[in-house]
Amino acid sequence: MYGVVTRNAEEVEWPAFDRGFYEVKDVTGRAAEPLSEAVNMVSCFGDNAAGESSPELVPVDDEGNRATRDQPYFDWAYICPTHEGYREGLLETIEDCAVVNDDVRLDDVGFPRAGYCRCDRCDRLYADSEYEDRFDWRASVINEFVREAAERIPGKTYLTLYPDPYPGHLFERAGLEPGVLSAHVDEFVVPLYDTSYGTTYWLETIASGFQDLLGWSPETPDSGTPFSIELYAVEVDVENLVHATEVADAYANDVFFGYDASNAQAAVRRKKADEQDGVSHG
Repeated sequence: MYGVVTRNAEEVEWPAFDRGFYEVKDVTGRAAEPLSEAVNMVSCFGDNAAGESSPELVPVDDEGNRATRDQPYFDWAYICPTHEGYREGLLETIEDCAVVNDDVRLDDVGFPRAGYCRCDRCDRLYADSEYEDRFDWRASVINEFVREAAERIPGKTYLTLYPDPYPGHLFERAGLEPGVLSAHVDEFVVPLYDTSYGTTYWLETIASGFQDLLGWSPETPDSGTPFSIELYAVEVDVENLVHATEVADAYANDVFFGYDASNAQAAVRRKKADEQDGVSHG
């Protein structure tokens, strides 16, 4: 199955795609009304607008560095996952999405990096918790948020994972424990973005790693939690995108294309045409 990830409402219904993901809240802080014909996406703890207007929401490390675009490695501003008021607003947005369409995708879930967050609130909550290890406490914060979100989603809960399947990396980086989150998540989505896909051996390597991490593959669909791969489609050569799709297809449940529906549509049509060319009827 092929899907599109878009900010343009009309593209979710293009016939080339079996599923459309529509950004109701993205990392810029832009908000839109959810669509009944789409899986609505919510950027949970990525929010430039909220970070700029309310700096107290932004996580800090032990040196006071704020997790914003001004810092290395951050493409957008993060919001501290322990801020109760912000979390309540997120859960309300998720509820609004679920009223319109049963399926919802949770994006940008987790802490920004391993050193975050050391704000006064996080220090207090960790000190008052049952956990001796701060990484374990962070994971409990994220697990609880995902559980609360999934309880508000009557259909399928999708969750985006940072594309690093190396053992322990998601846990240490963001507080994500896929094995625990699987109790609340129906399908993970792994963005494997490149601006050209001139080579795809790395795509195959990462996809294979996620098969091991999640215990799922197309050959054993009843074990583990399935995952889909999201490819970047903006100005990517169609032939290269087709080849990347073939690789992703071999490892993932479904393949989704990000932010260029026209190019993605061309790749899907080309791939289907190539498959038909190989069929003969006697």
